[in-house]
Amino acid sequence: MKKPFDQTELEKLSPHIDPAAIKDFLDRMDPDYFLEFSTRTVAEHVTMANTLTLEDPCTLLIQPANDTNRYRLTIVAYDYFAEFATICGLLSAYGFDIREALVFTYHDDPVSASKTLRHMQGFKWPIRRPRQQPGLFKRKAVDVFQVHLLPGTTFDTAIEQELRQDLSHMVYLLEAQKLQEVRNHVNRKLVEMLGQRKTAASALVHPVEIFFNNARSARDTVVDIRGTDSPAFLYAFTNALAMRGLYFSKAVIDGDGIRVRNRFFVRDRHGKKIVSAQEQQELTVAAALIKEFTHSLTWAPDPGKALNHFSHFLDQWLEHRLSKKQIGMLTKKDSLANLARLFGTSDFLWEDFLRRQHVNLLPIVETFHQPQARSSKTALAKALKTSLGKNRNPENRKTILNRIKDQELFRIDMHHILNETSLPSFSESLTTLAEVILAQALVEAQAVVNRKHPPPSTLNKNPLPFSICGLGKLGGRELGYASDIELIFVYGTNAPDRPNPGIGEYYERLVQEFLHWIETKQEGIFQVDIRLRPHGEKGLLTNSFEDIKCYYRTGGAAAPFERQALIKLRHVAGHSALGRRIERYKDEFVYSQDPWPLDTALHLRRRQIQELVPKDAIHVKYSPGGLIDVEYTAQYLQIQHGSGKPPLRTPNTLQALEALQATRILSRHDATILMEDYLFLRKVIDGLRIVRGHAKDLVLPESGSDDMIYLARRLGYLTGVWKEGAQTFENELQQRMHRTHAIFTKLFQPEQWKGRKTRKKK
Repeated sequence: MKKPFDQTELEKLSPHIDPAAIKDFLDRMDPDYFLEFSTRTVAEHVTMANTLTLEDPCTLLIQPANDTNRYRLTIVAYDYFAEFATICGLLSAYGFDIREALVFTYHDDPVSASKTLRHMQGFKWPIRRPRQQPGLFKRKAVDVFQVHLLPGTTFDTAIEQELRQDLSHMVYLLEAQKLQEVRNHVNRKLVEMLGQRKTAASALVHPVEIFFNNARSARDTVVDIRGTDSPAFLYAFTNALAMRGLYFSKAVIDGDGIRVRNRFFVRDRHGKKIVSAQEQQELTVAAALIKEFTHSLTWAPDPGKALNHFSHFLDQWLEHRLSKKQIGMLTKKDSLANLARLFGTSDFLWEDFLRRQHVNLLPIVETFHQPQARSSKTALAKALKTSLGKNRNPENRKTILNRIKDQELFRIDMHHILNETSLPSFSESLTTLAEVILAQALVEAQAVVNRKHPPPSTLNKNPLPFSICGLGKLGGRELGYASDIELIFVYGTNAPDRPNPGIGEYYERLVQEFLHWIETKQEGIFQVDIRLRPHGEKGLLTNSFEDIKCYYRTGGAAAPFERQALIKLRHVAGHSALGRRIERYKDEFVYSQDPWPLDTALHLRRRQIQELVPKDAIHVKYSPGGLIDVEYTAQYLQIQHGSGKPPLRTPNTLQALEALQATRILSRHDATILMEDYLFLRKVIDGLRIVRGHAKDLVLPESGSDDMIYLARRLGYLTGVWKEGAQTFENELQQRMHRTHAIFTKLFQPEQWKGRKTRKKK
């Protein structure tokens, strides 16, 4: 029953407040509120509510208790969906342990949570503005917390002011229905605090008892929570329920630092009770897992992305009903921490891989700690042919081919991210996959073309040989995340002295068909690139071996940079004998004693810096000291010395640097630096590509920005203070790029190099 309150008495205690505002508060506040607070305290709350505006929709009263480090915090604010969870998260992020709380809102119908959730999906709803006194008729909430300041936490005047501003800004964003922005901010702040206090995820999920009762309240479902207390428990759980679309109309929090006993009065996103037993069970599972997952966010490069993607991940699984075995996978040691690492990596990784491959994800996460059994080329090819089976429909076979490609690519990438496998091992796995897929795509393309066009043959009626050669990272067995697949296509002839135009037409059709068989979802992810073929984009798709020898020869049409690019050429699919002949000819041409204009190569390098590096930015590939400086150092020296030193004739950069050291062309000191920095820069490039989803944009984020902080965390700089980790990464990167470029200029252009400088530290 509502406690009788004399409005006249409240007006006397609050003489400067419009009586209409007092009446609005008394008429609409939850009846149980008046059973908890005295008239003087209610007057205090009414006074606080009267200060609210649309620009400043939250006010905070801090009252120190008698004991040191204990406070009573009263927050009065306009009431919005997910507000209670947001407040709990911020208080935890500022080092407060919430022991008790009373939360009350107006008892009339709240704004449906579905509106806020739909806003997060891109819908635009008008924000209603009050017609009379600003905020008079808006719903309000009163939250009263009894908190303890955690040991070692500072709460001085400056931090108090920061908390006030943070609270007000978060509620302001909720009013603007920017819920995801709010969650990202709170998660970031909270996870950084948890990391500093070394409160990462425990080995197993703490059991939580959840009871639903629809008889206690006419309007709400009452949810009782019993469990073991842990840092930010209240935020983790209330946010978990909010992420499932639940609105909190009232809450009673009781804890002693060891056990928690919480009661929430909730409604679903449509303002209804949760009556379905299935829905209650799904909420129980999802809320418990999200709650525990929150404590694993210290492992996530970007906590906001991780939590959002994990919620969507659970949506997918709950549609198919999580089995006990699958729930067991999630509760095993380190599983949630590794899901946090994956889900917090990038939106692209989620959209293009994790979301599509969610069925395959849990088994990989469960076995992440086991050494990866790299599939041999033979075993992978056999498995692919088994999957293709006797299916004769080309479109079906294409679908199967690309599905197997994506699944294996997913497995390799996930093991690399979770296990941090070495770059050579990662590259070898990707190269093996690429060669198997290319070989099978060629078989499939030949089958399609041969149905309409008989394949050309030699004078002895044998099929003409056809070879696919890899260049770039594929040729060097150096594929990384989002590397493209650079190829050239070469066919043999039946009579070199008597060209047959029909042969060329057949192989043009074959390559056109072949290119349709490999599908990519994102630019650069296994994308076939044929721009390095003779004459570039103006040239034919395929060339005869005789044409190749004519183009790549002394006095031929090939530019100096094309001779350099041929260092990477390697046969990867098709007729192996022809492939070996092409490789031998490549070595004869590239490593001949014919002059190679170093000045032209250096001019090209300067143009790359001037034209491809944005002003005042660091491009990890093209800036001075970037990856190109390492690769070009090896390649320039290979061309200059490879004629008399066969060990230098390798398409692999690390092997070339080792050979240059072994032949004493490079000092041990310089070779070691270049190899170390090559691996470091490749790791940074992979990190950028994972975030951005393609191979092109390798410009570092702005110094000190959130994007730079998240990149540093992806690369393993998991310091307590995140900005310090990012600064450590930036310093190391600049030191490495500086010393790499110093070696490059020492070897090839002492005192003459004029390139754009790397960005200075702020």
